[in-house]
Amino acid sequence: MNRLSIRILAVLLLVGGVLLGWFITRSNDSKPFQLGLDLSGGTHLEYKAVVDTIPEVDRKDAVEALRDVIERRVNLFGVSEPNVQTEIARLGQDEKQYRVVVELPGITDVDQAIKMIGQTPLLEFKEQNPALSPEEFQKAVELETLDIVNAASVEGTGGLVITQLNKNEAFIATKLTGAYLKRARLEFQQGQAAGFNSGSPIIGLEFNNEGSALFEEITGNNIGKIVAIYLDGAPISTPVVQQKITGGEAVITGQFTLDEAKTLVGRLNSGALPVPVELISSESIGPSLGINAVHAGIKAGIYGFLVIGLFLILYYRFPGLVAVVALGMYGVIMLVLFKIIPVTLTAAGIAGFIISIGMAVDANILIFERMKEELKAGRGTYDAIRVGFDRAWLAIRDSNITHIIAAIILFWFGTSLIKGFALTFGIGVLVSMITAITFTRIMLFAISPTGAGKFIRALFMSGLNK
Repeated sequence: MNRLSIRILAVLLLVGGVLLGWFITRSNDSKPFQLGLDLSGGTHLEYKAVVDTIPEVDRKDAVEALRDVIERRVNLFGVSEPNVQTEIARLGQDEKQYRVVVELPGITDVDQAIKMIGQTPLLEFKEQNPALSPEEFQKAVELETLDIVNAASVEGTGGLVITQLNKNEAFIATKLTGAYLKRARLEFQQGQAAGFNSGSPIIGLEFNNEGSALFEEITGNNIGKIVAIYLDGAPISTPVVQQKITGGEAVITGQFTLDEAKTLVGRLNSGALPVPVELISSESIGPSLGINAVHAGIKAGIYGFLVIGLFLILYYRFPGLVAVVALGMYGVIMLVLFKIIPVTLTAAGIAGFIISIGMAVDANILIFERMKEELKAGRGTYDAIRVGFDRAWLAIRDSNITHIIAAIILFWFGTSLIKGFALTFGIGVLVSMITAITFTRIMLFAISPTGAGKFIRALFMSGLNK
């Protein structure tokens, strides 16, 4: 036996044991793997982008901008592993329909998902109506407040939707809106003592250059007056301007809870949709379907491993047993990679992993068949292993490179379903090649006997050969 190979084999087994222990420990987590929409359950939404008023040359860029805004909005709401992509559907010879497909794992409430995607906050800054006397202004404010109460009681909107009944509005719109907002941030109101935090959440606003100039102009023209901040048609803050404000920053104060403030910050940062959208289809996938798919995939993987392992041992004898051990190492490495990268597993991804189990055996079979030919030619077991690996390497390399190229092409051009398959399949092919040319080779060299008796030759031959 080769002492160097024995040492290397011991190191590999130690590393494999550590990886297996790490995997078993991490598998005790509440969510050991990241599951895709079809396995964890969730919502599938398909929108049509209304681009009729946009020039043909600019439509693709507009839809990509739409996709970015929707993806940013979904991420702000904490959805795990959302998938947002664009598609072009041809309805006729010259007619195209631009679509945005949104997949939200874990969100099974379709109405909640639609509200999350389509809800766009309207942020406005309004100044006092100069046409009103102080008495008329006060009366208009009272009427507007009454309108808000009526709207909330009728529509159940919490006061965020309002129908103006009075013609003499207390506040009139300015040019400053949420379109000029650079970012919003969650802050906490400070008490009178320095550093004292009262715990009341407030929202800090930062405008872009154009918005900063508008805000400076508005505050400069309304010193001693109210500049009201409206959200979705209702005033949420009515501060009195003490002095001209430069620097392009403002604060929204109000009776916000922490969750309400976080939600508002997320909505403001998500921005307005650059292109109008129409919902054309929605689908809710229940978690029970996903659980069944996971169980079926696990069962198929176990059965596949057992059948392949039994075939290898019965047909290739001792080298087949070595291949089964290497295949076990391959499985541990794959599962560890799925958690470390991490890989979002879909039903197609599990199928790619199961297929890659068969591909993992392919390299070993090529090596064993070459070894059998060398043993038939009269070489000793050690030399047969060495020459068998050398002669099988070119075929192994070319075969695996071809599969990896195919996986890359599928991942690059495929849909989300195809990408899940391509990723797990490509990783599986790469790992199988590494385990075949390292683990299997080192194990065979470490435990290969130096003799060439009939019993030893029978252990290393295959099928009906002796």
